[in-house]
Amino acid sequence: MEIISHPGGAAVVALNDSGQVCLLHQYRHVAGGYLWELPAGKIDDGEPPLTTARRELADEAGVLADDWQPLGDMLSSPGVFSEVVSLYLARQLKTTDSNTDSDEVLEVHWVALDEALQWAASGKIRDAKSVIGLFRAKTIVGKDET
Repeated sequence: MEIISHPGGAAVVALNDSGQVCLLHQYRHVAGGYLWELPAGKIDDGEPPLTTARRELADEAGVLADDWQPLGDMLSSPGVFSEVVSLYLARQLKTTDSNTDSDEVLEVHWVALDEALQWAASGKIRDAKSVIGLFRAKTIVGKDET
């Protein structure tokens, strides 16, 4: 059995005070075009997933967050990859002067959470970690609203 080893990653559902989430429209060569994704990245050796999540949100979206809630982990493709992606909900956001990753081709967009969920349900968002992260975040945000 072939297993591809991967150090894992972290992804962030960044939710602003207007109820919008940060989505990146990012070019992915393997997919042959642009995908809608949450800010995310690979865990550096020995790094806690939350540290990765904070770094990627700042680097890719230029955003810092004061409130972080874990949304659990997801397995990208457990039959082949060892990768585990840790998901987080980030709130109480503020912008930073952090430079976006210069080696990535991406655009930062803010989309209403309910619209992003519609995109996920319709297949407009095809990235698995993003779909899972958005739906898990909605379960927390929905509880906060009641």
